[in-house]
This record gives sequence, structure tokens and C-alpha cells, in this order.
Amino acid sequence: MGQVDQDGVILPPQALERAWSREHLRLHRWLLQQPALLPQGAPLLLAVSGGQDSMALLGLLLGLQRLHHWRLYLWHGDHGWRSDSGQQAQDLAAWCQQHQFNLQVDCLDSAHNRSGLNEATARQWRYQSLEQHAREHGCSHVVTGHTASDRAETLLLHLARGSHRRGLASLPSQRPLSESGEPTLLLSRPLLIFSRDETAQICRDLELPIWLDSSNDDRRFSRNRVRHEVLPVLEDLHPGAVRRLSSTAARLEQEQRCINEWVDVALQWLQGSDQGPLLQLQRQRLTALQPANQAAILERWLGHHGTACAKADHLRAVVQRLQQGRPPGEVNLNGGWQLRWNSLTLELIAPAQQAP
Repeated sequence: MGQVDQDGVILPPQALERAWSREHLRLHRWLLQQPALLPQGAPLLLAVSGGQDSMALLGLLLGLQRLHHWRLYLWHGDHGWRSDSGQQAQDLAAWCQQHQFNLQVDCLDSAHNRSGLNEATARQWRYQSLEQHAREHGCSHVVTGHTASDRAETLLLHLARGSHRRGLASLPSQRPLSESGEPTLLLSRPLLIFSRDETAQICRDLELPIWLDSSNDDRRFSRNRVRHEVLPVLEDLHPGAVRRLSSTAARLEQEQRCINEWVDVALQWLQGSDQGPLLQLQRQRLTALQPANQAAILERWLGHHGTACAKADHLRAVVQRLQQGRPPGEVNLNGGWQLRWNSLTLELIAPAQQAP
């Protein structure tokens, strides 16, 4: 049986606490190489759907808890869009209660549920709920069970859509979940080193129950079609394709971070200051660069201030209007911001600074 201390923190059942496998060692070594992913002693909120990935995540972290001294909390979200989701939530809660795990179950409001719920709105609700409970428990990290298989699917979907490098590098191992409060809450994905086949085997080895999500077989969803129709073909043609696709996304993520660092250096040069994001850039220096670099710098600069052009083609149009010999101009940005420029400088105008 599991135990819960006076703060409601999970103490693992002896069977899971004693469990040790190659997968435990593999994750342990990965976390030692990436200490910021799940820091030692950190309070963590685990998103537990009951599927094989999240149950493998729970089993592995419980086994490693004695080495990393985390404080673990569990959360489950019931979207209510499947007829069996409520029963599965109850069964998962009963299993957690049997092992004395402190599981928080949230249900999406039924009125909201019946009025146009889709993947995007469900995801937004899920992350908002996770943020709320993480802050209530003082957690620094929210942890999900995304795997290398998920990252491979995401890469293929974004590649087919003609995504930018950032899209191909999506599903990073860690990103801010929300920057709206202090401190910044991080979303961590430690299982990206495992495939979906491996998480299934982990659950079998640890004798963990799994609650299947019937919607994962619905071919109306593009991700499910990639999962069931595309990846098996690629694996048949090139065994290990999922792992290599995921590794490619990881390399693109690292390269994007390097690019961002160089863009920030360029921003300091264009601002003539190392004091962080400022509201002016030197136009002549900017337009002396290649157009692609101009666009990257502008996008990064605007992003530092929480704004952006409405669409990617708008940004390209702005770059064209900025070239030497073109007249002064202005363009409206997201969030009420405005970008103005003359022959010498570009200036960001905050909403509160604009004339009525």
C-alpha cells in the first residue's frame, strides 16, 4: 500500500518503490544529464489520464522518488466527451484510493462540454486546470507522459502542413506552461526518450492497470490516422523510424534555441544596449541584413513584448516596407500594439501610449 504524509504528498507502495529496471536506470541517467527537467526535491504535479503513457510515468517516478526526493501530486481531467470517460475516472480514482494516492479529478462543465468542444478547447481547459492545481500545491513543474511516438507524430503533421522550424521542433522536453504568475510554471516531458511500445511494456512489467481511451482509435482525428496508418508503414520500411523522427525534432529544438540566442545578440546590437528588450531598433542596421534574418529578429523582438503580426505573411510584408528608400510607415499588431518607423528607427508603441 502507498502512504501519504501530512502534506498530502504521495509515498510510493513498497512494490513500486523497490521496482528497478533498465527503464528506471535509463530515465534516472537522463534526469541526471538534464537536471532542470525534474529538479531534485521539486514538487511535481503529474497529469494522469490512466492510459499507458501516464501510468508508466507514474510507475517510473514512484520508483525513482527515493533518489530524487520529489513531492508528487496527481491530477486527472475528465472531458466528458466519451460515454465511458466518467466511469474510467471513477475506476482510476478508486485504484488511487486503494493505494492511498492523492488524486485530484476535475470534470469539464457539462454545458461547455455540449457546445462545440474540440481538441483545442479541451487542451486549453486541461492546461488551465493543471496550472490552477499546480499553483495551489506550490508545484514548480507540471509533468506529462508524452513519448517519442507523440513527438514523431507531431513532427510529421507539422511537416505536412509546411510548418516553420519552430513547428518541427514542437513538443519540446520542457517549456513554460504559463508565465502569467510568479514563479514561472514549467511543463516537463521526461518520457520523450521512450516510445509508446516501451511504455506499454513498462506497465506490464510493473503490473500497472491501463484505462484505454476509445477516441484514440477514431480515424477522424488526423493524429490517429498518422499513428495507425503512417507510422506503422515507416517502421516497416525503416525500423526505428519513430525514434529517429523524435531525435530529429529534439535536434531541431536545440538548434532553435541556438538561433534564438544569436537573434538576441543581434537585438542588442540593433538596440545599442544590453539592458534587455527595448522599444526601438535602428532601421539602417536592420535592413543591412538578409530579409530572412530581418524577419527572425523582428519576430523575436515583438515576441519579447508579448505581441506579433497577425499572420506570417504580414511579417514578410513589413520587412518589404522597411527596405532602404521606402517611406515611413506603421502597422497594427496583436494586443493593440503598433509598430512605427521612420528613416532611422523602428519603434513599438504600447496600447496605453497611443493617442486616442
